[in-house]
Amino acid sequence: MVAQPETWSADWAWGLPLIVLTVLAHGFGLVQIHLRLISGLAEHFKSRGSSVGFALVIAATILLVTILHAAEASAWASAYVALGALGDAHGAMLFSLNAMTTYGHDNLGLEPHWRLMGALEALNGVILFGLTTAFLFAILQRYWPLLERESDD
Repeated sequence: MVAQPETWSADWAWGLPLIVLTVLAHGFGLVQIHLRLISGLAEHFKSRGSSVGFALVIAATILLVTILHAAEASAWASAYVALGALGDAHGAMLFSLNAMTTYGHDNLGLEPHWRLMGALEALNGVILFGLTTAFLFAILQRYWPLLERESDD
């Protein structure tokens, strides 16, 4: 049975605010990662010209960004459980991570009325991973030349 567009109003009503909230949370999280971790550690390691230190900064950044993505996926998973779209928290989290990463979910599915939310979460994941990629690229662009200058001296 094909869902009619008029049955999707609840999906949009829940999905769009979740997209906006997770993108705002992601932006705030990226700013905090930069202010609290990267700036301080990068300065510390830059003064020593340490490529190992730079790698540790990148590794810590990746870990924190992964935690940020997991927190955002859990917001979607919580909504799925609260709405009755999926029956349990574990399945909802797995579905959410699969949708957000666009990996797929062959044996998990939302209740028919809520299926558009899975597509909206995939759209959200593309936006979030795009922001993360831009953030990591900006960090590399900013600090890589400093590291190269230190190694040339």
